[in-house]
Amino acid sequence: MNESIAVGSRIRELRTKQALSLRALAELSGLSINTISMIERGSNSPTVSSLHSLATALAVPITVFFELQGERQVVHLKRHQRPTSETAGVRMENLGSGLPNQQLEPFLMTLEPGVSSTRRPISHSGEEFVYVLAGSLVCVIGDQEYVLDQGDSLLFLAAQPHIYRNRTAGAVQILIGFQSMAGELLAHQHHLG
Repeated sequence: MNESIAVGSRIRELRTKQALSLRALAELSGLSINTISMIERGSNSPTVSSLHSLATALAVPITVFFELQGERQVVHLKRHQRPTSETAGVRMENLGSGLPNQQLEPFLMTLEPGVSSTRRPISHSGEEFVYVLAGSLVCVIGDQEYVLDQGDSLLFLAAQPHIYRNRTAGAVQILIGFQSMAGELLAHQHHLG
């Protein structure tokens, strides 16, 4: 199944399970009814920001949109099996979800040249870790810029407004780990909105 259709179907399933109309979810998420409808049908791939907005509105972790199965004790994904969301030069690949009470959220993010991870800086509870696998990345946290080259890493409290930018002519690939605070929703939902 096409990943954007799979993600859209999962969103529709969660919305209907919560007895929410498209209009109600639109009001909760701040997205238009048309946008949500297109995402659910798989005719529009959701942005990182829209996935975060939908996850927050549905009160679920973002990884729920990508889960292949229910809760497990071990999650093993082959490279070609990663649930993925891609739009506007940003590709997010889920590296593992489905553990009971999961708090660690690993993702592989690829940013095409000249692209930012979200439209504007975001913040959420918990901690965030980023490691640059390839390319050069600008991380803006609050009003401070950090330039990370291949092999560089950054760990920070995610309550600070933050955004990732690729200001280079080549793609940037980063490993991101979100660690939610106990009792909080999974953090990746803020990055997939």
